[in-house]
Amino acid sequence: MMDFATILQILDSAVRLMTPLLLACLAGLYSERAGVFDIGLEGKMLMAAFTAAAVAYATGSAWLGLLAGVAGSLSLSLIHGAASITFRGNQLISGVAINFLASGLTVLLGQKIFGLGGRTPPLEGPARFGEITLPFANALRDVPFIGPIYANVISGHTVLVYIAFLCVPLTWWVLFRTRFGLRLRAVGENPASVDTAGVSVTRLRFIAVAICGILCGLAGAYLATGLSAGFVKEMTAGRGFIALAALIFAKWRPWTALGATFLFGLLEAIANRYPNLDLGIITIPSIFMTALPYILTVIILAGFVGRAIPPRAGGEPYVKER
Repeated sequence: MMDFATILQILDSAVRLMTPLLLACLAGLYSERAGVFDIGLEGKMLMAAFTAAAVAYATGSAWLGLLAGVAGSLSLSLIHGAASITFRGNQLISGVAINFLASGLTVLLGQKIFGLGGRTPPLEGPARFGEITLPFANALRDVPFIGPIYANVISGHTVLVYIAFLCVPLTWWVLFRTRFGLRLRAVGENPASVDTAGVSVTRLRFIAVAICGILCGLAGAYLATGLSAGFVKEMTAGRGFIALAALIFAKWRPWTALGATFLFGLLEAIANRYPNLDLGIITIPSIFMTALPYILTVIILAGFVGRAIPPRAGGEPYVKER
């Protein structure tokens, strides 16, 4: 039976683990709401993680690493935009190509630069993002129930965790309360009507793809400089695909995406805490516990969680009518 302290530890771990998923999920939300499907989230996160770790190690600054991570991810986003928007290529094939490109290129560069089999040296001190203690966290620690939650679950995370959570209401406001958001959603549903109104479909889709690249950059940089202490080969471990599953589960809505990614993070946190979960009658083996997030991904993508209808123009290149 779990006590309150154990539950708090699991929740704290879930918040840390869900952060890259949340950022990647919101990244895919912008792109797919604009009609550009992007299964290259994994590759962009991987490239961002490597560039962030490499620059943070070289400069001793996590913030410079973050900028480098965003730049690395953004460069792949622009490649995807050029392939799928400008040249009207197949968006799924472009995303797969980006995943393969990032997977090979990060290992090649890592071995060439550092000679550590694709890894970067460990990051220490200012090369990593430190934990932030929120105001009154220590003073409220002894307050029953609320104090421990605030001090142990809400407080004590890196700045990128709080940025990720702030991105949720910001995304909701941008998409559903601004003219830009209305046009972005319209481009994903009926790009011809947007074009008829004199708004550039290409421009809006490139902006959405760029925002996707920035958010994936934050996610990858967090993996290397916040959650871990450096880059390791294939360190994203399928998180980009899990983020896509969470996006489908959330039905392309930011607040629901928050809940969906928390569910995935919670499952991973439980698996890490209890490698072999003893339920009394049976003991769930560690292999099954480790696979829990991926099993849920398969269940969601197989359509067992209800029908999720993507944007109507999603995946289709727009050809301007003459």
